[in-house]
Amino acid sequence: MNYWLMKSEPDAFSLENLKAKPTSWDGVRNYQARNHMKSMKQGDQVFFYHSSCKDIGIVGIAQVIKESYPDHTAWNPKSDYFDARSSPENPLWYMVDIEFVREFSHTMTLSSLKESPELANMNLLKRGNRLSVMPITEEEWNIITLKSQYL
Repeated sequence: MNYWLMKSEPDAFSLENLKAKPTSWDGVRNYQARNHMKSMKQGDQVFFYHSSCKDIGIVGIAQVIKESYPDHTAWNPKSDYFDARSSPENPLWYMVDIEFVREFSHTMTLSSLKESPELANMNLLKRGNRLSVMPITEEEWNIITLKSQYL
């Protein structure tokens, strides 16, 4: 099993939206983030992270329920995620499906993550890393899930 972190702006798609129904994680238009999604396997665990909001941080856990497949929103000229370079015959962009697993009782804030010396090498905390999809090590996963029980 692998571990991941996926960011979303709660005004666009929140953990509450995910709780209501599983979703396709579409619209990713960064090659590195896309490649991370192409590596995801069914059953992989995901930290759900709210960004660009008052309480930035990890708010819960999701899991991958469908492995990567072409992101059809890239082919729709009316979509915000349209990319004329992508086609059904030659897809550039991919998505996965995820579902809700559990909500944290409180947000594991970005500042609290930064205050944890054992997470100093976490990709999320590295300067300039703004990827919306990134891998998390098993050790980081275990530290954060343990800390989330005491929020």
